[in-house]
Amino acid sequence: MNRRPSHSWLSGLSAAVLAVVCLAGCPEFQKPGAQNPGDPPVPTSPSGSGANEPGPRDPDAPEEFTTTDSGLKYRILRKGDGPKPKASDTVEVHYRGTLDDGTEFDSSYSRGQTISFPLSGVIPGWTEGMQYVGKGGMIELEIPSDLGYGPRGMPPTIPGGATLHFIVELVNIK
Repeated sequence: MNRRPSHSWLSGLSAAVLAVVCLAGCPEFQKPGAQNPGDPPVPTSPSGSGANEPGPRDPDAPEEFTTTDSGLKYRILRKGDGPKPKASDTVEVHYRGTLDDGTEFDSSYSRGQTISFPLSGVIPGWTEGMQYVGKGGMIELEIPSDLGYGPRGMPPTIPGGATLHFIVELVNIK
């Protein structure tokens, strides 16, 4: 019996697995963070509001953004009555991300499902910004490129050097 075909198949499989493992370890092939808004979603529970739009804002929500030392701009659109997440927490959110020109590049609302991810595994603007809003609240983030995807962007969806705009509802802290 000729065992060469199965040996060749096994060698090919081993080479493919090795290539994937090697590429996964190379920084230039990794996305910044384990799961980022804009990445393919990891769906969790259905939307709390069931709508394809962000929920209501507080009537006294500020018009002006607060700018942090890092350059992140944010404003609280709805104060949450729960705790604020820490950078080490996993959060469940509903969000919409747009570019300066208003082009939507990602939205959990359009998918009708929230998304969960660790704040330590996303772009720095999210890690910082989400710590300003309490559970049940909604925040608007304006993230400069250096706190987002930088000069490389996330082609083809997010161009290099892009400022990112997000409206985020903090559904839960895990």
